This record gives sequence, C-alpha cells and structure tokens, in this order.
Amino acid sequence: MTISMSKAARNPDYASLNPQTKEYSFYGPLGTSAITIIAPIATYLLYFACPNSTDEGTCRLIQKPQLDNVVSLSFLQSLFKVEAFVVYLAWYAFTVIAWAIIPSIWVKGTPLRDGNHKMYKMNAFNTLLLATGLAIIQIIKSGPHGFTYLADNWIPLLTSSLIMSTAQAIYLYAISFKGDRLLALGGNTGNLIHDFFLGRELNPSIGSFDIKTFNELRPGLILWWLIDMSLVCKQYTNYGRISDSMLLVIGFQGWYVFDALYCESSILTQMDIVVDGFGFMLAFGDLTWVPFTYSLQARFLANHPNDLGMVGVFCIVALLLLGYYIFRVSNAEKNEFRTGNNPKNLQFLQTKRGTKLLISGWWGFLRHPNYLGDWIMALAWTLPAGFLTPLVYFYPVYFLILLIHRSIRDDAHCREKYGDDWERYLEKVPYCIFPYIY
Repeated sequence: MTISMSKAARNPDYASLNPQTKEYSFYGPLGTSAITIIAPIATYLLYFACPNSTDEGTCRLIQKPQLDNVVSLSFLQSLFKVEAFVVYLAWYAFTVIAWAIIPSIWVKGTPLRDGNHKMYKMNAFNTLLLATGLAIIQIIKSGPHGFTYLADNWIPLLTSSLIMSTAQAIYLYAISFKGDRLLALGGNTGNLIHDFFLGRELNPSIGSFDIKTFNELRPGLILWWLIDMSLVCKQYTNYGRISDSMLLVIGFQGWYVFDALYCESSILTQMDIVVDGFGFMLAFGDLTWVPFTYSLQARFLANHPNDLGMVGVFCIVALLLLGYYIFRVSNAEKNEFRTGNNPKNLQFLQTKRGTKLLISGWWGFLRHPNYLGDWIMALAWTLPAGFLTPLVYFYPVYFLILLIHRSIRDDAHCREKYGDDWERYLEKVPYCIFPYIY
C-alpha cells in the first residue's frame, strides 16, 4: 500500500541517489543554529509582548512587568506543566489514531528519485470535522467558559509542542543513518547542525505512516483552529459578546484551515513535500510555530475587542476573497497540469529534461501566484485586529520574508535542474510574487 515500484527501481543504488550536499542553505551552520535558537524564543516573546488580560493595556514590543518576572522560579515553573504536556500528548495521539481508523482514499505522490511512488492516506479533513464536533459538544455542554483551556494554558502547551517537535527532529536525524533511505538533496552536507535543521531523510515513515505529510496538516493546523475557538470562548467569557473583528478572524483562519485540509492532496506537489527533508525546521514549524503564532490576532482580540462596522467588514472580506481566488485558482491550474490535464489549454515551455513549464494562465503572469494569494489572505486576517499595535502584523511581515526566501530557494533549485531552459522561462515569466515589483 505504501509504495509502488517500477522494475528499474526494485534495487536502487542509494549511494548514488544520495550525493553529498555541496552547498549550505540558510547561511550554513551559523544561520541554521541561529534560527533553531531564535525561532522558539520569538514564539515565547510574541506571547509575553502581548497582554493576556483585559486590564493590561494594548500590545507593545516589551511588557516590562512580565519580563521582570522572567528570572523568578514561579515564572520558570509556569513554562511547563505536566498536565498540559499530557493534554498535548493526548491531542497528538488523537490525530494519529484518527489517521489510522478513519476510512479514506489513498493518493499516489510524485515520483521519487529511486523510481518509487509513496501512497498517502487522505483523511485530514474528516479528522478536523471530528475534532471540531467534539469541541462544539464541549462548548454546548459546559458553556463557553468550559472551552478556554487552550487559551488559559498557552505557554505550557507551547512548551509541550516544542518538546515534541525537538524530540521528533532528534529521533529522525538519528535513524536517517540506518539502512537504505532516500535522503533530501539539501540536507546531506555531513554537518550535524545544518542537517538536523533541514532534515536528512526525504520521507521518514513508520510503515504506511508518513511523518512529514502527517505533521504538515494535522496536529498543528487543526490545533490552530481549536485555539482560535478557545479564544472566541475567552472573549465571550470576558465581555459577554463576540466582536465582528473576532468573527472575521476566526472565519478567515477557519476557512483557511478547512480549505487546506479539504484539498489535502494538493500539498503533495509542494516544495516542503517534494524537496525538503523532515528535520527541526519543518517539525517546529508544523507543531509549534503554526498554532502558536498564527493565532496571535485572535489572542489579541480575546482581550481587546475591535468593532469594525459594516464598511470595514465589507472591505476586509473583499480583500480576503481576492487572495483566496488567486491562491485556489492558481494551485488548481498547477495541479491539473502536473497530473496530465490541461482543461484551459494553457501554453507551456518544453524543456530538455522532457518536463514542461507553464507560461500562460496565472503561472504565465507570476512564477509564484499562489504565494501572492496566500500573502493577501494573511494580510486580510490581520486587518480585523486594527492598528492599536504593530505586533499583530508580525505574521504578514514574517510570512512575506518566508515566501521571498522560499521563492529564492525554488528558483535556485530550478536553475540547477533546468539550466538554459530556466533562463528562457525567466524571459517569459520575469516576475516572481508581486507583478511589476518583484
């Protein structure tokens, strides 16, 4: 079920398939070690820089009263709670069990370098529905105040997710040296720090359970949605109402999560799955960074409602719909074309490798139109928080930097892969993310 093989791939030569990586990413060991240290610290700082009660004022870059307590024993003890750790482990186990028992279809992934195709179980959307249903039952049974646990235990849950992501990265780095494994072309430098961060093995799996695709959409992404639900309950508990800004944030972010999991198979052609190994970068990003930084706007609004009015709501919804249209239509064009369909009769450039590069439709307008749509949506779900603090705009700023860096990595990979054909392609599609700008 997990892998289908061609005759030529029955005895692959992994020594030749796994050449040593010659170039570092993220500025080498210095850059990857800095990110490994700074990213978790930044996640905590985003919490402590924003007040967590209704009487602490608005977010600012430094909350001095809270930072004064950092050296205290009680503060250090608050970073980790056994109960929260058990709750997090139970949550992760729930998503694994749901993957195992919920009926689903299996989808073939893109061809691997050894000639194999992995098969992926597609039931993330049903897992999301189950988790959401259980949360709603709890809210109906106990009232909104009965579903504020995630909001009230933010830091110990964050710490628990950090422990899980770090443990996974260490384990997967260690086992990547055992047996014949297909390694990521960018994560085999021989430098422990760099390869631990990027991930050595391309598709670490336990039987038919693919760890990378599982983490990409399930434990962290669904937890982000549940945290948002908890923050809505927190706002209602604090104020006895839910603001229109909070409704927009949870609506937009919920739409993003539900849409991503409904279209689960679309991730199989993304760079994270096809090119990157699974190391600390993806483990931390999936399990910690996504749920505990992407919900920053909802956490701010839980304690500081912002009333937009009809005009404000209309303008922000229009922006979100524009971003969603660009994101979804461009991804659909790419996925249809890669699976051998071309219902729009899109033009393409034939390469010497035998593959084809789209040069019409959205992919003839920009090299990464899906990035543009994704960023517009990120901006739209931040605007409801208003302009009381710049801190809530951390996500669209960070996300823009991430997308630009990812596009640079992708262009470098394609230049190496296609050679002169890539230069011909750039002449036809000169703009990367923003038309006439970049």
